Amino acid sequence: MSALPATGREWHLVARPHGWPKAEDVALREVPVAAPGEGRILVRNHYFSVDPYMRGRMNDVKSYVPPFQLDQPMDGGAVGEVIASEAEGFEVGDHVLHGLGWREYANVPAKHATKVAPSLAPLSAYLGVLGMTGLTAYAGLFDVASFKEGDAVFVSGAAGAVGSQVGQMAKLRGASRVIGSAGSDEKVKLLVEEYGFDAAFNYKSGPVAQQLKDAAPDGIDVYFDNVGGDHLEAAISSLNVHGRATICGMIAQYNATEPSPAPRNLALVIGKRLRLQGMLVGDHAALQAQFVQDVAGWIRSGELKYDETVVEGMEHGFDAFLGLLRGENTGKMIVSLTR
Repeated sequence: MSALPATGREWHLVARPHGWPKAEDVALREVPVAAPGEGRILVRNHYFSVDPYMRGRMNDVKSYVPPFQLDQPMDGGAVGEVIASEAEGFEVGDHVLHGLGWREYANVPAKHATKVAPSLAPLSAYLGVLGMTGLTAYAGLFDVASFKEGDAVFVSGAAGAVGSQVGQMAKLRGASRVIGSAGSDEKVKLLVEEYGFDAAFNYKSGPVAQQLKDAAPDGIDVYFDNVGGDHLEAAISSLNVHGRATICGMIAQYNATEPSPAPRNLALVIGKRLRLQGMLVGDHAALQAQFVQDVAGWIRSGELKYDETVVEGMEHGFDAFLGLLRGENTGKMIVSLTR
């Protein structure tokens, strides 16, 4: 076996952000790399994921996932190659998906690692379209929102990793109309010309409520919310009677220091008999096998397209995270450590 690396770099949280995270809230530190103990594997990470939910973990508040600890490495989805193993069933050279991202080398309990096949899909895809974000889209649309053929669907943050998949999945399952919002004219063009959305608009170009009404004059039946705020307010106005909304994320509010004024029209939920339901992807593990079967088939056939925004280099990991929060990504935002 080759000699193991003596040290590796990790991103540590060193201060709790107030509002937008700043460079001084984190530190890139070099730390010793230990050989794996019994039942563990040492992984050289090739890619790690940055995701909007990580902003909430920077706050010291009780939530559905524990906060990041100060002066400790942050974590999240990662995929890489096993370089040392003391665990049955894992060999040097295997590729695995695990939860210890934000670092070059991960000492992982084998029970928390899943083998993946680079022959079936690029490794980075297991962090996106075939990973947590893809399952979020699949479960949020078909299970939480109870999508049915003929529904008109609106997706906010539609050029992101989750939103872009939601819109395409809805079209593949017979949506009557799919509308998306995005933050640039280039992304709007991508949604319509590449992902097959029926209509899309730039939310920076005018009031969201009016743009949505123009794009969906007959209303919508399903709203997939990645943004919150004025998007949720607009969707409530446009939802038809018995409409359903999956509340997946509210990125517009993650860095806010004051409460959001919207939505101001929640009373409409009563008369329209709307269902607004929050979701966490961890509640939908039972759908994993069906999700992989359906999505892998759509990818092979070319029916489902996906994009990745790949930031090269460990030293740019925090920049990638800030770029994600600013909406600079198209599709999944990933940090590559392969150079």
